Amino acid sequence: MKKTAVITGGSRGIGYAVARQLGLDGYQIVILATGSRTVYQEALDQLTKCGITWHYVQGSIALAEDRERLVKESVGRFGRIDILVNNAGVAPRERKDLLEMTEESFDRVIGINTKGTMFLTQLVAKQMISQEQVFENKGHIVNVGSCSAEVSSITRGEYCISKAAVCMLTTLFADRLASEGIVVNEVRPGVIATDMTSAVTDKYDRMIANGGMPIARWGKPEDVAQMVSLFCSNKVLYTTGNYIDVDGGFHIKRL
Repeated sequence: MKKTAVITGGSRGIGYAVARQLGLDGYQIVILATGSRTVYQEALDQLTKCGITWHYVQGSIALAEDRERLVKESVGRFGRIDILVNNAGVAPRERKDLLEMTEESFDRVIGINTKGTMFLTQLVAKQMISQEQVFENKGHIVNVGSCSAEVSSITRGEYCISKAAVCMLTTLFADRLASEGIVVNEVRPGVIATDMTSAVTDKYDRMIANGGMPIARWGKPEDVAQMVSLFCSNKVLYTTGNYIDVDGGFHIKRL
């Protein structure tokens, strides 16, 4: 029997790299993304060529009915859920000064990054608890946070707030689910080359060139995927409520 891993936002960027890596690790993959399957068919075909068994669900974690359908389809297709990777997230559509942030932007970012993550984790945790334990534990949950949980960015405050909240979700669910045999951990990407950072490439190029990052290069989605892979493995059974920065040392305080 193979484990089943659900990855939200798994059609591109970090999420796709995670889906591919976990598929190569031998897991059956369920990908949730907002776009239609045809939009991402080429990327999905690459998974098939790698011998990965996958199922695609179109939906948004911001919507209760889509969260419920994701769990239902995952269990219907593969019989169980063993791993949840909460990767789906958005940045504000416009970077605005903190004093100009709109309620609409705040609600959108929090609704997806925080509320959606919270209530999908709740649903999946209940599913994991209800399942017969056939592996080394009941499950692994990995939240993809951000260095923005601790680093101020006053032109996208709603994003920073949402990721700080995800950090607490990691702590809360780790505490609640430890007795159920489920471990919950977090990876915090730094500057990763994805669609989300494409609009500010020059800014981060300058930061790297000026020595702002000890490992002086852009991070790759695969860098994050490798750490998620570790957190999903049976090598991590006595570690919960922790996070690891995947940021080239950006978090290091330096004189």
